[in-house]
Amino acid sequence: MVRSIWLGCLALLLAGCVTKSGAPLDGALAPDVAYAYIPLKQPATLLPENDAGAVVLGGGIAVTAAHAADMVRRQDLIGVSHDYDLAFFRTDRIRAVLPMDVPRLGQKIVAYAHYGDRTYHAEGIVKALEAPVLPRCAGCATQAAFAFEGNAGPGYSGGPVLDVESGKLIGIVFGYVDPEQKGAPRLIYAYPMSRVWDELKKAQEK
Repeated sequence: MVRSIWLGCLALLLAGCVTKSGAPLDGALAPDVAYAYIPLKQPATLLPENDAGAVVLGGGIAVTAAHAADMVRRQDLIGVSHDYDLAFFRTDRIRAVLPMDVPRLGQKIVAYAHYGDRTYHAEGIVKALEAPVLPRCAGCATQAAFAFEGNAGPGYSGGPVLDVESGKLIGIVFGYVDPEQKGAPRLIYAYPMSRVWDELKKAQEK
């Protein structure tokens, strides 16, 4: 594990054995978030691992993490990004209900996941806007993401990152890194929505 996001690119943890992060949600999701957030379930044929999430973009299209694409029906898959951990698929949820914004340093955010039939949430603070991440493949571009401190982790992949105050969608979670220093907070990584839209356009052009 590398020591700091400031010293170079990171290899992120993307999946793992079943473990819960964050805290159970007290009550139901806000209606717009409940509509935009799509829980994804691991196929029963796979080893027990965490589920994932997806976010409705509008126009019958949703986004998730590419490493969660096996949780999407093959006939619904639109495409997978070459350079980024993003995949796009068709959904019957048509409306774009979450306004979007850009991440900001020091911003208070919240992310969502589900374990079984229970929804969990994790709050955090944006700590970096241009955090480098190792390329996904030989010849792939070095990824740029934003990072936030918080108690998210396995199960949050593909899910939304929302601004706490405005409720606006600022990103899609795809990985996390645990610090070497004992007691230091976990860093969770997400793509800003500008990157998500750029990669959707590329997927639709293929």
